[in-house]
Amino acid sequence: MELLDKFEWRYATKRFDTNRKLGPEQVNYLLKAANLAPSSYGIQPFAVAMIEDEDMKARLSPAAYNQPQVTEASHLFVFAVRTDVSEKDVDEFVERIVKTRKVSREDVAEYEAVMKGSINKRSPESRFNWASRQAYISLGFLLAAGATQDIDVCPMEGFNKQKFDEILGLTERGFSSIAMAAAGYRSAEDTTAQDKKVRKSLEEFIIKF
Repeated sequence: MELLDKFEWRYATKRFDTNRKLGPEQVNYLLKAANLAPSSYGIQPFAVAMIEDEDMKARLSPAAYNQPQVTEASHLFVFAVRTDVSEKDVDEFVERIVKTRKVSREDVAEYEAVMKGSINKRSPESRFNWASRQAYISLGFLLAAGATQDIDVCPMEGFNKQKFDEILGLTERGFSSIAMAAAGYRSAEDTTAQDKKVRKSLEEFIIKF
């Protein structure tokens, strides 16, 4: 039940305490959790941009409609998806398998063919949507990891993705932002922390068969 208690504790933080910052170990914990999230085939067709520089957060703020979390949070984590998922991503993943598991390329040839076949049958739009879904799973892991460590994390989609991509140089890297998470510690002035969590009842939420 401890994990559920942590989930009850967390909320979409609106205001952060600018005097409290996450330490390197805490940031690494969140990023490791995001990296350990499952993804289809294990390919991970996305990346996470980590922003702690105050000047960069200030530059991003107008593109996020000046929402206070962007400049007040200790760190921002921007989830960016590959815009051109291709066989190259599979090749890179297969190389990681070979290196990590000490197997030959031939040992995973059948799996490689399955992955490439799956990607090649999709349209560019379908590939991007598929990659986006994998990134959102990773975002969920980061949110959960934050809760377990009493770190406040606010998931955010309300920002100008194109502007973020330009400012962070994501476009030239072959990525496009889809969501972000502001992380740090809640401000005592954030009264929404006291609001009761509103969710469907389990009876409403579950469809039983």
